[in-house]
Amino acid sequence: MIEVHSDRSGNLLTIVFSGTVTADDARKWSEQVIGWVAEMQPGFQLLADLTTLELMENACAPFIAKVMDHCNEKGVRKILRVIPDPRKDIGLKILSLFHYDRDVRIATFENLADAQKAISVTAATR
Repeated sequence: MIEVHSDRSGNLLTIVFSGTVTADDARKWSEQVIGWVAEMQPGFQLLADLTTLELMENACAPFIAKVMDHCNEKGVRKILRVIPDPRKDIGLKILSLFHYDRDVRIATFENLADAQKAISVTAATR
């Protein structure tokens, strides 16, 4: 399952991956999230939370790459990832090399609390 939450006032888009994510889930999600990304202002932050992800099918990669490209085009400034188990990275590090500009900052955290602190710090320094 994939959930998307938008905080326009904080210019933050949150994506939560949980349970088992199939290619069909990712296809449907990619179509929806592009609309959410369109509503964000350039310089937005993206929080990807994989805390409760159990399994993601390899066939999800093209849909994730499509969303990464769209976020990059819209001007994402910072990517914050919560990946408690490094074995569940699902290839995000590699995909990022090809789908985000070099000036997009990417940080990975072991827990959501640390990622949220990084968001707060960024928001406070704007």
